Amino acid sequence: MVDIGIAMGGLGSDAAIESVDIVIMTDEPYKIVEAIKIGKRTSRIVLKNIIFAIDIKLIVLVLEAFGDSTIWQVVFDDVGVVILSILNAMRALRIKNI
Repeated sequence: MVDIGIAMGGLGSDAAIESVDIVIMTDEPYKIVEAIKIGKRTSRIVLKNIIFAIDIKLIVLVLEAFGDSTIWQVVFDDVGVVILSILNAMRALRIKNI
């Protein structure tokens, strides 16, 4: 269980806004539900990126252990994983219908 501080309203005190994790600028409580959905979606995307990166690293490690790849292939695989992970993470920016 994780504790998260939430401040609501743009007129909240500066101390409250500085000490919380989430600031909702309007006085609409349903925004808390949207923030939770965005957080869950982002966590799923991050988990997929981590699993993808570890899988590719293990495959490249096995290929390298058997001598079936060169250092340049390893470098390109690493850069490719980073680029694909960034592109996958950009899905979190799309929050039309949550």
